[in-house]
Amino acid sequence: MNEQSRTSGVERFLNLFTQVRPGEARTALLLALNVFLILMAYYILKTVREALILGEGSAELKSYLSAAQVVLLAFVVPFYGRLVTAFPRMKLINVVTTFFIVCPPVFYVLAQFGVPLGMIYFVWIGIFNLMVVAQFWSFANDVYSKEEGERLFVIVGFGASLGAVAGAMVAGRLIEPFGVMQLMLVGAAVVGVQLLLTNHIDRVERGRRPAAPKTAKASAGTNAFAMVFKTRYLLLIGVMLMMLNWINTTGEYILGSIVKDAATTVIASGQANGLTEGQLIGDFYAKYFTLVNITGLLLQLFVVSRVVKHWGVSWAVMILPALSFGAYNILVFVPTLYAVLAAKVAENGTDYSLNNTVRNMLFLPCTYEQKFSAKQAIDSFFVRMGDVLSAALVFVGTSVIVLPPRGFAMVNVVLVAVLGLLAWQVGRHYNALSTSGSAPAAAGATGSGIPALASPVPAKGR
Repeated sequence: MNEQSRTSGVERFLNLFTQVRPGEARTALLLALNVFLILMAYYILKTVREALILGEGSAELKSYLSAAQVVLLAFVVPFYGRLVTAFPRMKLINVVTTFFIVCPPVFYVLAQFGVPLGMIYFVWIGIFNLMVVAQFWSFANDVYSKEEGERLFVIVGFGASLGAVAGAMVAGRLIEPFGVMQLMLVGAAVVGVQLLLTNHIDRVERGRRPAAPKTAKASAGTNAFAMVFKTRYLLLIGVMLMMLNWINTTGEYILGSIVKDAATTVIASGQANGLTEGQLIGDFYAKYFTLVNITGLLLQLFVVSRVVKHWGVSWAVMILPALSFGAYNILVFVPTLYAVLAAKVAENGTDYSLNNTVRNMLFLPCTYEQKFSAKQAIDSFFVRMGDVLSAALVFVGTSVIVLPPRGFAMVNVVLVAVLGLLAWQVGRHYNALSTSGSAPAAAGATGSGIPALASPVPAKGR
């Protein structure tokens, strides 16, 4: 009786933020803790990335290295797709996550022998971010039905926002007294704890609702990229996220180049108080990430559920393009450090809260293979293609026509307008899938521009 009363109290509290039905609080909170640990680890490791790549190279190098990630992902994503069809859900997650846990200690050992790690680590952390985070949301999509996910992803997303804040704060506290490399080991340990929790959640959910048998064998040989390109709904999501990352990465270039120049100026003036350039940059980005993630945390807590409930997913997906359009228009006229900082905090704070929650809701109507295999292709390869396009823009803007920061902001204004149109189309398709209760199919489009629909989504889990 006491346990029941305590559970009801938790559910009443969570109902302040979104609708939680009896028995749903436990899994929602465990998933929130799970993604909290993932994002905490990522932001610890991400601070190391900024210190290494900007300390050893430049903001331009940071953009160009994204091309290397795309080349690797062109091989990794199809391999991951084969793992999806060959392994049950938890074996897939355990194998992939264990690989990423082992890497930071290896990097740490290499650093002790003076091996330059900036470029290698930048590529690795980018792939880690895309694959492990995307894999978690695939897991959450497979645990919940569409109706449950639209309500409970708000709580799960809160864990992501809080984990990002915690990771940035931990990194900010530890980077000066401990040093850059030691943060790698801290991040790896956090990912290890997260993996144990994922296994626990899987056991709980399998006990609550037994796993369904594997679905049609016909999909076992499907290539992840083919699945995306043959399914209009998935392709629209992929192109939308590619454009979003193109815009965001270009904004990061504008900020990174200004931060690099500022750190160089401080060192030259003798006002660094004994800190290296890498430590100055790392300290700035730790504070920047903290500011971004506090903004995202507040939005996740007080705004996201209300937007989804009252406006729906189809309108919520258009909010970030509208905000970015305004932010980059401001930068066209005020391309200063603090203006760029404010624009990036607003853009990323919204991206990491509202947009992150909504973009993962978009996969709720999908099949198991689409959630794990196609989603991995979209969240990794397509997103990194946005980085490549940004790198091409940086190359042209610095080597061919020499754009000032204002010029890069003007290009982003045009790109955001295209992004808004794509978001509108994705919202229309999501509404059609929601109305039909079916998964997106690869059979082409109807005359109205809405995709053909497959059979109803099968039971969750494998």
